[in-house]
Amino acid sequence: MNDFKETLSLAEEIYYNPELGFKEFKTSKLIENFIKKYFPQEKITKFSETGIKFNLGEKKSLHIALIAEMDAVYTPSHFYANKETGAAHNCGHYSQVAIMLDLLKRLSTDNEYKSFDFSLGFVFTPAEEYLDLEFRKKMKENNRITYLGGKPEAIKLGIFNEFDFAIAIHSMGGEPTRRSIELNCNLAGFLYKYYTFLGKPAHAGFAPQAGINAYSISTLFNTALGLFRQQIDEKYMVRINPVILDAPMGTNVIPDKIKIGTDIRAHSVEYMLELSERLDTIAQCSAKALGGDVKIETEMGYLPFLQSHYLSNFVRETFKNFPEIEYCKENSPVSAAGDIGDLSYILPCIQIGYNGFSGTFHGTDFIHKDNEYIFSIFPKFLMKVLKDMSGKIDKSKLYKKTYEDYKKIIEKLGGENEK
Repeated sequence: MNDFKETLSLAEEIYYNPELGFKEFKTSKLIENFIKKYFPQEKITKFSETGIKFNLGEKKSLHIALIAEMDAVYTPSHFYANKETGAAHNCGHYSQVAIMLDLLKRLSTDNEYKSFDFSLGFVFTPAEEYLDLEFRKKMKENNRITYLGGKPEAIKLGIFNEFDFAIAIHSMGGEPTRRSIELNCNLAGFLYKYYTFLGKPAHAGFAPQAGINAYSISTLFNTALGLFRQQIDEKYMVRINPVILDAPMGTNVIPDKIKIGTDIRAHSVEYMLELSERLDTIAQCSAKALGGDVKIETEMGYLPFLQSHYLSNFVRETFKNFPEIEYCKENSPVSAAGDIGDLSYILPCIQIGYNGFSGTFHGTDFIHKDNEYIFSIFPKFLMKVLKDMSGKIDKSKLYKKTYEDYKKIIEKLGGENEK
């Protein structure tokens, strides 16, 4: 039939059985069984409930992590969503797993990897999508995790300590008109701000002057935030989206409490911190202007993902001599985010995009379309990238930071201290 029948079967097994983050038990078991099939002698390390790390052969002085994400998105309206959990694979993570397992299979039948001047490790990470937070916060309360994202948790556990850099992959959106890859697509970092505005209740008809309207304070906050947008530097691709989270109100009582939540997305850690402080000032002054108060909470999400252009150069050179892929899209940053940003803070990372899907990212109809490209040609391309890299990596162009360094920047942005 074709040379990717097993790979497609793996992908569809995961696609039709989606699992949310830190719950990818079926997917994790499938990965484990596949590794044991082709490398029965190698040790498998498990972490964070469902994560898997597997080193191929003897470790060398240069060690590369190949990363795939396992989790699904919460989209109950997706045409193949899990009816009980609402999980759906409309971000393409299922294809990442299948592609990396296909690459592993190719390496098992091609002993050329043994001559590489670097060694390889495969890391299958849980919980990239920042959702199902009530469940994750309960895990945190029960000391099962420290961080709400899979890669930050893996960083804390030391999963990436042995690696010098990482190669990740991710599906591209849009209907495929030509077989393509994408390089240097930087992602924003984000954090959440929660503003609980506090007023004073009073009868809205008899004595409204005796109250302090928390809803009016929030309106003032939103108005000031709207006017502040003119001062935001566009080069950081900032996104701020305030919404009402809780507002216990009745028409005959001056509202005394309303909770507003917003994300802050930007392509700079420093600018995220500056914006956080500016929004806090706007909230405090809005409350003070109308005689109320405000309680401020900060919840750290993910750090910005700034890709290694040095490492991307190797991928581009392979593309130039790989006619089966027609186009390479480059340097198109977006304000979406991913926990690969946290990993890129401690070591160089790249994320190679690949198309071949139809439907909308995180929408109701996302599915693989060009199966040959996704599950056969693209894995073959990755194999050639590795071959072409061998003997050419300059370690002086790489960097390495520690978990302690990572903790400092997270705490600076408002993240909680480690338990």
